[in-house]
Amino acid sequence: MKKLINDPADVVPEALLGIAAAHPELRVDHDHKIIYRGDAPVRGKVGLVSGGGSGHEPLHGGFVGPGMLDAACAGEIFTSPVPDQMVEATKRVDGGAGVLHIVKNYTGDVMNFEMAAELAAGETGVDVVSVVTNDDVAVQDSLYTAGRRGVGVTVLLEKIAGAAAEQGRSLAEVADVARRVNEGGRSMGMALTSCTVPAAGQPTFDLPETEIEIGIGIHGEPGRRRVPLVPARQVAEYLLDPILADTDFSGGDGVIAFVNGMGGTPLLELYLMYREVAAILEKAGVRVARSLVGPYITSLDMAGCSVTLLKADDDLLGLWDAPVRTPALRWGV
Repeated sequence: MKKLINDPADVVPEALLGIAAAHPELRVDHDHKIIYRGDAPVRGKVGLVSGGGSGHEPLHGGFVGPGMLDAACAGEIFTSPVPDQMVEATKRVDGGAGVLHIVKNYTGDVMNFEMAAELAAGETGVDVVSVVTNDDVAVQDSLYTAGRRGVGVTVLLEKIAGAAAEQGRSLAEVADVARRVNEGGRSMGMALTSCTVPAAGQPTFDLPETEIEIGIGIHGEPGRRRVPLVPARQVAEYLLDPILADTDFSGGDGVIAFVNGMGGTPLLELYLMYREVAAILEKAGVRVARSLVGPYITSLDMAGCSVTLLKADDDLLGLWDAPVRTPALRWGV
């Protein structure tokens, strides 16, 4: 194992120290492992809290700031944060308009966020609504979930719901936007290599040099199938065919197309993949209204990519275009 770490047990707290040093506009609670936007709580604004296991950076901590999240709870690598973290974050970002929890559909995350919402409401009376993302079309159930996994659409949802909250929309309205994004988004991923969890010191799974895994999860969960290594054009087909078969993305105001890197794939290859994705979508009659390319929801050092499509309308596109200022996403400011 070759990694830029000191001790595997200290990776998460030391990374949080680095985030605090690199981004003084944020506030980091090292005791609870929570990253806050520096001006939280914002009076009269719905607070947005998300979080999950570390190792998926920049999700979620890299999306804290004006226009996106108010707080992100960092669990240990590939391990859900604990309810105490989520309760603390919920109380600290409550500006009087309620708090939205954005939760990826993994059993630990869902259970702990549900418990945190009940505890926070009981302790302070804060109004909490949770929206669970479940956009992965690869498998119905996995090692970590009941139902579809929450993956790439989480990034788009945090941006769009964050913009709605920044506009001053009510908790019910922000939650409605979040649900619309989740319902209109679908994703599929693949892996060229496994990832290596520092504490384990060895790859999570074995994947021969001549094979790729289609439908992989962001924790290294198995996908739909293993196939021989093929050119990027065919990989794009493997990812888009089940997405397009699941949901009709033609017509309307187009889609937001998101080609995501899993952590170990260079942008050169991701843009090449985007070219193949765009060509397939054009042939299928799907108009791309906006695009995002880069490693935004990763799996440590895994090589591979995922594709997310979100059916958009004028409101969602306007929220996507709205200003955002976070370590990982920044435009319009």
